[in-house]
Amino acid sequence: MISVLVNGADGRMGSEVVKAVIADPELRLVGGVSLSHVGEDIGTVIGIPYTGLCIVDDLKKALQLYQPQVVVDFTTPAAIYKNAEICLQQGVNMVVGTTGLTAAQREQLGKLATAKEVSIFIAPNFSIGAVLMMRFAKEAAPYLPDVEIIELHHNNKLDAPSGTSIMTANYIAEARQAAKVEAAVDRTQESLAGARGATVAGIPVHSVRLPGYVAHQQVLFGGYGELLTIRHDSLDRKSFMPGVILAIKKVQTKIGLTFGLEHYL
Repeated sequence: MISVLVNGADGRMGSEVVKAVIADPELRLVGGVSLSHVGEDIGTVIGIPYTGLCIVDDLKKALQLYQPQVVVDFTTPAAIYKNAEICLQQGVNMVVGTTGLTAAQREQLGKLATAKEVSIFIAPNFSIGAVLMMRFAKEAAPYLPDVEIIELHHNNKLDAPSGTSIMTANYIAEARQAAKVEAAVDRTQESLAGARGATVAGIPVHSVRLPGYVAHQQVLFGGYGELLTIRHDSLDRKSFMPGVILAIKKVQTKIGLTFGLEHYL
């Protein structure tokens, strides 16, 4: 069995991870970390039966106390880099679902993981459907190079644009470059700054943040007399759990950094 510690155990995603780990016969939950509900039983906090495991507020101490094989992190963009450094320095494998890491930070963490001979897996999205959405968008890009992305999330999401939309834009840009095709010139002049959204790898990305949404993205391709829309909707955070569990089980198979769930599919 693989022993797992969940950082951010009482959060929206962390609590689902706790439930998924407990339900899997190949995994064993050894503890949870959070800055809230400290000293309370994880099960009581997230609404499942008593686990006998209390939430602690010190990640480094939790690593020493519980000695997990894998740490799953769903915390905040402000905390994730330091959290990852602590885990890797202690020689513990990581599965990271927290967004906000820059490419340079991912590279640094990859080097640290390699030096410590452990593994770190980072994914902008753990939904298998979302991974397929990105793959299909990449395949369409050489044929329909004019494209925009709209991503829609709940109003408590701390970053914009989403990691998934950034990754999608980068995939599309790579596919357009490989096919040596370019989008049409956008001659629109903004009468209000930001009206055309952000630009990622030359692709407009629009972020929506409203109550009621979970995680949604549509990639809009425009052609002469035709439109192609590739859309993915996560209606419940349970949709991410098969990907998280897969990552927990696979993360130790490759030393260093692995970025993106598609590497495990």
